This record gives sequence, C-alpha cells and structure tokens, in this order.
Amino acid sequence: MSSITADSSSAAAGRSALRGALVAFASYAVFAFSDASIKILHGVIPSYQVAFIGALFGFAAVPFLKKREDEWLDMVRTSNRPLWLLRFVCGATGAISSVIAFTKLPMAEAFALLFLLPSFVTILSVIFLKEDVRWQRWTAVILGFVGVLIVLRPGFRELSVGHLCAAIGGLAAAISIVVNRALGSKEKRISLYGAGLFGTLIVSGLLMLSEVTMPTPTQWIFLASYGLLGACGSVLLLTAAQMAPANLVAPPQYSQMLWAIAFGYLLFNDSIDMPMAVGIVLIIFSGLLTLARERKRGTPLPTAVAGNTQAALVTAEDEKAAEGA
Repeated sequence: MSSITADSSSAAAGRSALRGALVAFASYAVFAFSDASIKILHGVIPSYQVAFIGALFGFAAVPFLKKREDEWLDMVRTSNRPLWLLRFVCGATGAISSVIAFTKLPMAEAFALLFLLPSFVTILSVIFLKEDVRWQRWTAVILGFVGVLIVLRPGFRELSVGHLCAAIGGLAAAISIVVNRALGSKEKRISLYGAGLFGTLIVSGLLMLSEVTMPTPTQWIFLASYGLLGACGSVLLLTAAQMAPANLVAPPQYSQMLWAIAFGYLLFNDSIDMPMAVGIVLIIFSGLLTLARERKRGTPLPTAVAGNTQAALVTAEDEKAAEGA
C-alpha cells in the first residue's frame, strides 16, 4: 500500500511539474507580448512615461502576489533599507532602459543583450557575495560575452543607445537578483516587488515633470497592454514557481527569443543575419549552462527577463522555500 501511495504521489508531483513548466512557457510568452507593445509605440511616447504607466498597471499584480499574512505596508517595509533602496533604483533603471532598448532595437537583438543577465549575476556574485565560481561557470560567462561581440560586431556596424540600454537593463536585473541573495529568506516577496514598482513609478514620475505626451486612444491600448500583460506575466510566473521547481521555471525564458524573432518578422520587418544568429545561440547556450551550474550548486536561479524587469524576483521567495524544504 505504501508503495502505491508513493507512486501516486510521485505521479502527481510529475504532473504538477509539467503543468508548472507549461505555465512558465505561457508567462514568458505574455512577457514577450508585453515587450512587443512597447515597440509598437515606435518611441512616440517618452520612455520614462511608458515606464511610469507600466508601473501603474503593474499594481494589478499585487493582490495576487500578496500572501494572506502580508500587510499592504509590507510593500515598503524591509529588513535592510539600503539594499531595498538599491532594488528601488535598479527597478527604475531596468524598466526605463528596457523600454528604450525595445524601442530602438530589433526585439531579438534587445533580448540577446538582456539575456546576459545570468553572466552578470555570476560576476556580481563573485565580487559582492564572494561566491566560489569554477571554470564551468566562467566558461559560460566568456561564451556569453563572445556571443555579444558577434551580435554587436563593434567597428563593423553602428551601435546605438539602444544597445547600451539593453546591457544596462540586464545589469540592473542582475543587481536586483544579487540583492535578493544578499537579503536571504528575511525579505518578503511583496517587499521586493514593491521596491521595483515604486522605484519605477517615482523615478519615472520625476522625469515626466519636464515633458508629458498625451497618448492617443490607440496608444493607451498598447500602454495598457504593456503594463497589464507584464502584471499578468508576473502572476503566471509565480503560479509556475508554486507548481514546479525553479530549474523547470527558469530555462523556458529563452522561448522569448522565438517570440521576438516571430514578432520582428511579422510586425516590424526585422531580419537576422547569420553572424547575429550565431551570437544569439552562443548567448542562449551561455545562459542555459549558467542555469544548469547554479541548479547543481543549489543557488537561487534568475527567473524572468522582460521589459517589466521587476518580474525578475517575483518567484524568489518561493524558490528559496523550495530549496530549504
């Protein structure tokens, strides 16, 4: 009887993990649609205004992220105010930079640079958390940066502020993840999310004081799509993390590249040449290798890469709980 019960429990866990992985794929697809909404605006609305409106709509996710024992004020409460403020700044920096990147660059190219996030996490973890990183993870970092050089081809093609902002967006999200690791299990998920959300809202709001553009009804639709789909993606990602282990939730983020290529071809007349395709493959392989090594070491995995960069830590608390179980 006990073996039958164990087999039944194992099968149920397997089905839950499969559903979690499928929900993760759905969440990253939703993030890709959110990011496409940015590009459809064609830069007519200032980037900081797009980020501000996106953050306003981002509050739609809070009721789903809030646990029963959480209070609303926990969004601004923290066990470490300096690190919370660093997360605050990174949330604003990442959101605005990502909006600029998706506005200025082909979607696939923007994602290729944002996918440097795992490499940035490795480097920052060595510098600030004194983590022991072995040759396999350094190999992944090197491959990632080689891929970026192939994609960018400095000296052979013109680089823009979009390339810089995409790299800054990935770095900001990486700093946020390292901050989360430094905080450990003491910080509530709603506090981490609140830091990025309020950071984007306040910094972008201050920048808007110099210039505000009134969106047309059609532009409002895409602005709402950017914010609400980002919030929806965050909730789906949380659901996936509750159903499946982190090692099954993180890798599907690279499916966003397929959406980016499809959107670029169908909507924005983007094209990918052979060197860029090779570079993208190297960057994705680098990220997957990093995720595999961090899973083996039991390190919390980076989750989402999206224009709504505050989503990068949505599942952080649940991952830590799973690893401690």
